[in-house]
This record gives sequence, structure tokens and C-alpha cells, in this order.
Amino acid sequence: MQFLPIFLDVKQSTCLVVGGGEVALRKARLLVKTGANVTVVAPHIKQELIDLVSGAGSMGQLNHREYLASDLSNVNLVVVATDDAELNKLVSTQAQAQNIPVNVADQPELCSFIFPSILDRAPLVVAISSSGASPVLARQLRARLETLIPSGYGKLAELLGRFREPVKKRFRTLDQRRTFWEKVTTGAVAKLALTGRVLEAEKMLQEWVDKGDASEQGGEVYLVGAGPGDPDLLTFKALRLMQQADVVLYDRLVSAEILALVRKDAEQINVGKARNKHTVPQGDINNMLVELARQGKKVLRLKGGDPFIFGRGGEELEGLAAASVPFQVVPGISAANGCAAYAGIPLTHRDYAQSVQFVAGHLKNNSVDLNWSELVHDNHTVVFYMGFVGLPSICQKLIEHGRDPATAVALIQKGTTQQQKVIVGTLATIVELVANEMVQPPTLIIVGGVVNLASKLSWYGKQN
Repeated sequence: MQFLPIFLDVKQSTCLVVGGGEVALRKARLLVKTGANVTVVAPHIKQELIDLVSGAGSMGQLNHREYLASDLSNVNLVVVATDDAELNKLVSTQAQAQNIPVNVADQPELCSFIFPSILDRAPLVVAISSSGASPVLARQLRARLETLIPSGYGKLAELLGRFREPVKKRFRTLDQRRTFWEKVTTGAVAKLALTGRVLEAEKMLQEWVDKGDASEQGGEVYLVGAGPGDPDLLTFKALRLMQQADVVLYDRLVSAEILALVRKDAEQINVGKARNKHTVPQGDINNMLVELARQGKKVLRLKGGDPFIFGRGGEELEGLAAASVPFQVVPGISAANGCAAYAGIPLTHRDYAQSVQFVAGHLKNNSVDLNWSELVHDNHTVVFYMGFVGLPSICQKLIEHGRDPATAVALIQKGTTQQQKVIVGTLATIVELVANEMVQPPTLIIVGGVVNLASKLSWYGKQN
């Protein structure tokens, strides 16, 4: 380990920044944010840096001149951010001779400390460093942590900090305190704080301290949209809850790549449904969610796309509400939004469509039972879910009710995944085009002038 990772308190300390450009500005922002008094010395100082240092309440100074050795007098920390290699080395040498911590931007060999890549959830702060070898890699790792540590963790840390002394008084041993805090940080108090309900979290935490126990009764259900297939489209909150669940009920549209992100020791139950084949009937799924939660488990109901768009999520929540089982809902990127975007088809466009409609296109009694007169307007996009089998009937009915046979149509197979295939035609030709392809569900059908943009705006796969 090349550098000792520490957190330094520079509040009200004098910190010298040598340099007046963009890099100096970035470093000065960090120092000001921690309460330091920043002094800048440089012949030319950019206006944003001037405004930062001379801002309201600041005790900083601006010196529009060359650096002098005397600038190190009474300084607690030095940052050098110039493009003058000789000056950088000089300031570093003089600072280290006086045992003043010094950082020289992009020159770790001249540094006695380095700036890590910072994930700020104050008072919770996560710092990542490559010891100067690859700052870009450190920033990428920080971005990954962003998905696991939402902004609410700052509020949670503040709340827990206020209870440190009461918990010390209530629990005498270190093991008792550790067990208590582990239950708090993984239980209902943490969930309330992370969703912004800090007052409720504080009340519950006080009750747990008073009774000397953080045990919880009952479980909870997380209804989570997994998006259309690409795991990178999951939300931060979805990923966090996927890591907390004890048991997972997932649909067939949830990809293996997404399931791989679920907590490793969680029980996984496939309750997926395909046309004319229900692995588990919907009523049984509803009952299963209730029973598992009543066993005290954290239950993840993972659905492809968005659970409230043809996902029957509302039906499942009605059962939970009737049984007084607590639940959370995390929306996902819908199949319509995700597949259209990855196919280069904007669902609305000023020149082609001013409205969009989502329709269930599956067969009912061997026919597609829809209000066709609502679907044939010009400048209107129609997205058909579950319409692959009924595609011939859909095209025929739209033409019969007045839609131009030359209207563009796209069928998207397994959108947003590596198996994505986009077949573009018209109402008059799409059925024959699809018949000549080996199409595998799930599919999505888009009808409207916006489909004409696919050849121009298609991007997915071209850079892979």
C-alpha cells in the first residue's frame, strides 16, 4: 500500500493552491466544501475560482502574482496545479522540507498525499484511490458504488450519529452494540431513512433503544421493475433491494444477467408465464407473496419492464394491501421505452407523432379484441405488447379501419439484449417479412411514422 488512507480535518485551516486554472478550481472546490480557508497564488486566476475564494463567508485570499517561497508561511496544506514542471517540483520540495502535506496534480511522485475519487454522502464519505496509477479507473469504481449507496445514506448516517451515545448507555458491551446496529442498518429504520421518512425512522429507532431490541415482526414485498433486458438499465434502488431480498419471485422475461445481480444466498422461484403456459397461476403468486412476507421474509417480486405496464403489478399489490403486508414499488424502464430507444425509434417526434398509445395485442377468443377506431389516427404511434402471434390480425384490422397500408411498422425481438433483432416494414409487408425470419419472443411491435427514423437513428450494436 503506497499511501495511508486517512481523512484530514482542514476546517478553518489555511490551504494554499498554486495555480489559477480549471484543475486548481476543482481542488479548491473540495477544500472550500470542507471548510478550509483557501489562498490562491497565480499570475492569472480564472473568474470562477475568484468567485469561489471571495464568496460570502470565505476567509480566503487571492494573490495575482508568481509563487514565492514565503507563501508557505503558516500554511497547513498545499495543492499545486500548474503546467510548469519546474515550478511544481520546486513547490513540492519546499513544502515537504517544512513537513507540509503537498499534492501536485497528475504527478504522484511529487505528492505526499493524493486526492481520491470521492463519493460524498456526508457525513458518510467513500474515498477510492489507485495511488495515482489510474484516476479514471478510480472514478469508474466510484460510479459503480453510486448504484449501491443512494443519497439517502447521508441522512441515515446523520440519524445514527445522533443515537451513538444513547446506544452506548443502553448496551454495555461492544458485542451488544454491534448486534443492535447491524439490525438497525438492515431493518425498517434504515429503509424509512433511505426513502426520506427520517422523522418516522427516528421515532422507531428511539423505540428500539428504549426497549433494548431491534427485532422486527413480519416481512415486506419489493415490487421491482427489471427493465427490458439490459442489466445496465436497472435503477439504483432496484439494485439495492435486489441485494436485500431473502426470496425472489421472478418472471420469464427477467434475464439471467439480471438474476445474477440478486443476493447470492436468496431463494429464487420462477413464476414466469408464457402464452397458454402459466408456470404458476396469478392467484397462487398473489398468495405466495403474502405468505412469504408473513414468514418475516423480504420478498423481491421481480418483473420484466415496468410492473405497472401490462405487468399485473397492481393485482399483486391489491392482495398485499388487503392482507396488510407492507410493500415498496420500484418502477422499471418499460419494454416500450427501452426497446424503442435501442432500435433508434423515438415514440414521439414533432414531424411524425404527437401522441403514443400502449396496447395489449395478445389474442382473445382467436381474435384481437380492440377499439380499432382509436388506433388509426395520423401522427399517432401505437405500441403493441404481446402482439407477435396476432400480428396478421393487427395489420389487417388497422388497414380495415383506415390506417394507410404504407404505414411503417417495426417488430423488435428481445430488445436491449445481445439477441436484439429489428424487422422494419409496413402494414402491408411486415407479416411476410417476419415469416421469413426466425423470430423468438419476447417481441414488441411499433406502428407509426416514427419507425421511418430507425434507419437513421439506429445505434445499438454498431459500437459492440
